[in-house]
Amino acid sequence: MSHDDFIEHVKSCVDQSSPELEDHFKAFRERCSYITINQDAGDDSFVVLKKRMESYIEGDETQNRHFYMALPPNIYVAVSEQLRRNCYSEKGDSQIIFEKPFGHDLESSVELHKKLEPNWKESEIFRIDHYLGKEMVKNIMTLRFGNPMFGALWDCNHIDNIQISMTEDIGTEGRGGYFDDVGIIRDVMQNHLMQILALTTMERPGSFSAEDLRQEKARVLRLVPPLEARHTLAGQFIRTKDGKHPGYKDDDDVPEDSRCATFCTTVAYVRNARWENVPFILKSGKALSESKTEIRIQLKDTTDAMLRNTSHNQLIIRIQPNEAVRLKMNAKMPGLELRTVETELDLTYKQTVEDPDIPEAYEALLLDAFRGDYSESVSEEELEASWKIFTPLLHELEGNKNIVPAPYVYGSEGPDGLEEFIASYQVQK
Repeated sequence: MSHDDFIEHVKSCVDQSSPELEDHFKAFRERCSYITINQDAGDDSFVVLKKRMESYIEGDETQNRHFYMALPPNIYVAVSEQLRRNCYSEKGDSQIIFEKPFGHDLESSVELHKKLEPNWKESEIFRIDHYLGKEMVKNIMTLRFGNPMFGALWDCNHIDNIQISMTEDIGTEGRGGYFDDVGIIRDVMQNHLMQILALTTMERPGSFSAEDLRQEKARVLRLVPPLEARHTLAGQFIRTKDGKHPGYKDDDDVPEDSRCATFCTTVAYVRNARWENVPFILKSGKALSESKTEIRIQLKDTTDAMLRNTSHNQLIIRIQPNEAVRLKMNAKMPGLELRTVETELDLTYKQTVEDPDIPEAYEALLLDAFRGDYSESVSEEELEASWKIFTPLLHELEGNKNIVPAPYVYGSEGPDGLEEFIASYQVQK
């Protein structure tokens, strides 16, 4: 790609629907530059990068440098060392921004941090989990701590179970070779779902500062015992009967004997007084019937002494698509008899907020990184606690050849037995 090609690509991604936006883009474009770096060539390419960055400095101007590591994990360390040696800002702040995966398990994650540590302080490392930038994930704290009616119910005395799910209606779509080394647990559950669980279960932080918020998330994650295979249902999608949608193993890059899970449901617990014996059902999978991410908080049954045939109260937080908060509750059915009917209070953003300005997750996170706000960066403590939860399960599923993911048809709800598995943890639809 040439510099001009890069500018055209940037132009295609930017809204220029008004003269004002066009002027803003023109100023932005003048600060965009594209160069190619050969990491294997040693420091020479990075010196070129340094000189290019220095060309934008005017006089004694301070220059902050943010290095977004959109790179294969196996070269994180080598590139970060070269950046520190050659491109570290002498008059300003420097920061490296990482995308998941942060390691393959607990041991590799700790090893990665040790290798970064000599060159980069924790305060200079921004770990992106793009789900933390999603509007409804950011809204969890406001719902919890800004509404006393929810805060009063937010414990094991009132909540029966909580389901956190992220499903996709597409398969691996040519990414089978990559996905086979990762699997659904590392791809989604150990990071995205754990961050949602932490925000849902943590105690109220002393403030919404990065330090207080990340401490509370790490504290509650350390209270989650390692997950077990006996509380887990893993699956792998197969082709449809008409052959329209391929199975996971139909990908040429996937081994015929692959036991990689493309679906997983597992149950976690938080060992403290607030969440005693409340099951947290975590579910994620590819090639399912629909794409959605939501938190479903199911409250305990009402007494049958006065009203019969009532439904569970449920608070549903729809993260994507169609961001919404819905509260399912019981009401009297109109008529002469005392009968109940389930009704719903619905706050769907696009229906209740005029022209909602919902930024893209990366837009919000990168802006935080540039501002030095680490409240939505995953801390080393959070990362270590999360890997401690999942590593024993990963080793058991991958090390025991007798554990084979249950097949499920592309576009279905998941493996056979899923409903019974969920029902055994007292979840009702």
